[in-house]
Amino acid sequence: MLNRMEMIRIFCSAADCSNFREAATRLRISPQAVTRAIKALEEELGEILFHRNTRQVHITAFGAAYALRARQMLEDFDALFRGHRAEAESAIAGRIGITAPQAIGKRFLVAFLQPLLKQHPQLVLNLRLEDEITDAVEAQIDIGIRVGFLRDSRYVARALAPVPLQVVATPQLIAASGAPRDLDELQQRPLSVLIDRKNGRPWPWTFAHGPSLHPPTPALVCDDPEAELEAVLAGLAYGQLPAYLAQPYLENGRLQAVLTEQAPDPWQLFIYRPQQGPVPPRVRLVFDHLRACFSNPAQFPQG
Repeated sequence: MLNRMEMIRIFCSAADCSNFREAATRLRISPQAVTRAIKALEEELGEILFHRNTRQVHITAFGAAYALRARQMLEDFDALFRGHRAEAESAIAGRIGITAPQAIGKRFLVAFLQPLLKQHPQLVLNLRLEDEITDAVEAQIDIGIRVGFLRDSRYVARALAPVPLQVVATPQLIAASGAPRDLDELQQRPLSVLIDRKNGRPWPWTFAHGPSLHPPTPALVCDDPEAELEAVLAGLAYGQLPAYLAQPYLENGRLQAVLTEQAPDPWQLFIYRPQQGPVPPRVRLVFDHLRACFSNPAQFPQG
């Protein structure tokens, strides 16, 4: 059964056309649907809106007067939505919650968002830098950045960039200990171990060929990727680091990569947002902006 708004829209279209078939074509519905809507509206109003014969229809005097009022009512109704959408599109303002791993958040996220905040000063950012996956609903997160797999149907996720892992050390440490030629020799070198904060267990070193490596007597154990990087830069240990941390120092010569032929398949960097509900313009703007920044190798090192 048609609601009143649908009946009035069909009536206004019929009032502008020479017959119900033309109105049906304009509305992309059947002529029978137009006839039923007009009949239902006439019964609702208790008045005849059109005089009909087998070949044409003519609007009645009541119908013509009613059409004037109905068109204005429809225009006012549609304007409610047009006005809100235009206002929302033009005024990018309000809170937006973003979560990301700590190293990525500190080294990239704030810098990427800076020009957007200058352009839209009424945006209010709420940043949650955590290495564990944050519950988006509980923490009121609009956008998340995450390395690794994201198998959760509650989120819309997009892959942004590869995250290669590289075994690196300072040139001085490599010269002093000798560059390892295989994994057996690597285990004889001072190695770092990164602790998974979620479960307290060490992350294994992974390689394209052969089993994962769990350093039995690491030279350094920590739970912070940036602290691990600083220790590797200080020459305390070899580390298996993501390219987004290691690449700038590989380019300036402070670090060197070893066993490059044993590098594992890259992980993936994802951006995601909650699945349900409409996406406010401010969230869409920041989502698309971060997607472009992190996908650009000139802005986010990808090995």
